[in-house]
Amino acid sequence: MQTILGAGGSIGVELAKILPAYTDTIRLVSRKPQKINTGDELFPADITNAADTDEAIKGSEVVYLTVGFPYRLKIWQERWPATMRNVIDSCKKHNARLVFFDNIYMYDRDHLHHMTEETPVRPASKKGAIRQQIADTLMNEVKQGDLTALIARSADFTNGRSSMLHQLVTDNLMKGKKANWLVNADKIHNFTFVSDAAKGTAILGNTPNAFNQVWHLPTDAAKLTGRQWIELLAAELNAKPRYSVLSNTMLGLLGFFMPVLKEVKEMTYQYDRDYFFDSTKFNERFSYTPVTAKDAVHLITLEQGA
Repeated sequence: MQTILGAGGSIGVELAKILPAYTDTIRLVSRKPQKINTGDELFPADITNAADTDEAIKGSEVVYLTVGFPYRLKIWQERWPATMRNVIDSCKKHNARLVFFDNIYMYDRDHLHHMTEETPVRPASKKGAIRQQIADTLMNEVKQGDLTALIARSADFTNGRSSMLHQLVTDNLMKGKKANWLVNADKIHNFTFVSDAAKGTAILGNTPNAFNQVWHLPTDAAKLTGRQWIELLAAELNAKPRYSVLSNTMLGLLGFFMPVLKEVKEMTYQYDRDYFFDSTKFNERFSYTPVTAKDAVHLITLEQGA
């Protein structure tokens, strides 16, 4: 059996669609899980609770930790370390292999122009410090030989409801509004297509010799700027590529009315410089070609019914 913890999020849903190629038994775990495949086992649970987590993992061969907590620092501080501890302890107890779906928040801000699995870790934000903490917790268990696990790391998503590209650009253009971008629209920023991330995660989880290391999930290597992403999406949507750039000052002011923007502000360093996520290690190991930026934009608009 293969188990998805956090089965209701963008990556969890896509991963569930792919796993039938690898296993006949899939357990979907979340507070209110919903079937993706007819044979899915639904397991309602709160994975911040140790007992729930243990029951959810029991009997699993591979466990995918894809949960996404609300984007608030206080919630991350309260839930992430405890959740990682619960999952690690249960995977060790039940001899399950763990795949942790991660992001790049812990990377040194001075190395975002070319990120690989060897990029130095030096978080520039409080959320990044939490991501470093939980990744270190996992890899320390691996180094001690107590756990078989891997980290599958993704760049920002091109699509999905939590995607900044969707929230700032695609959704606005579809509504006939100006797109928004953060800080500087002339800096490079590549994105991971959700289906590529899910396929890569499934491949890694079902490749025994891929464990006990970090992998970057397959991501197109096109070096597009924010402005070029807006132009691509506008052309696909038959919209004008109008946009506004949100400065840190503007985010601070808007944060009084939209609390989520307060949470985004500490992460804007990812937009004031080039951001290039390199997945060469994965692409070469598995002979994988990621979805191109142009094709991703076309597929995104189809998803939205545009």
